[in-house]
Amino acid sequence: MSQKSTNPLSSSDLTAWKKEVRRQVLERRDALPAEVIAQKSAAIWNRLAGLPEFIAARRVMFFVTFGSEVLTDPMIRTALLQGKEVAVPKTVPKEKRLIPSLLLDLEEDLAVGHYGVREPVPAALRPVDPATLDLVIVPGVAFTEKGQRLGYGAGFYDRFLLLAPQARRVAIAFDLQVVPWLPVGEHDLPVHTIVTETRVIRCL
Repeated sequence: MSQKSTNPLSSSDLTAWKKEVRRQVLERRDALPAEVIAQKSAAIWNRLAGLPEFIAARRVMFFVTFGSEVLTDPMIRTALLQGKEVAVPKTVPKEKRLIPSLLLDLEEDLAVGHYGVREPVPAALRPVDPATLDLVIVPGVAFTEKGQRLGYGAGFYDRFLLLAPQARRVAIAFDLQVVPWLPVGEHDLPVHTIVTETRVIRCL
């Protein structure tokens, strides 16, 4: 079935709708108190850590928390202690691409970089082949139960995930980020699984 038949919105309408959905969801997420974010993030981690695909994964890519996103620092620390190889993204804004970099020390390897997000400093940049990733923890603004994802608008992850087709794509998000429908475009890749503070949603 073509994208045109499943999504009747014009390109300009699609862009405007995405912008409005982002605004509404981020407004609700940003309103969460820090202690609530911490509690919900811990519940999400408990569910994520129990997923068979996470347990089996040798090399996992995490995003590094920014703003009111699910807190990934504790997850990264625990994954490293479990002996997993953990990669985090380094952005290349001019090319709108991500470089997965092997992380050895959460505090020493990262500093605030592009867009205010912590990313590997030059001395700690250890690129890994996206094709070697077993699982990618995917950020996003909103998701549907079918795995449709609305990102932040730059398309970094949509481009990157094409380079890692073998990796399981697992989104971690708060319940308030799961919505009934999203205006998706032809380049918006779905996730396989969504983990929230109350449930695991199997999408693909």
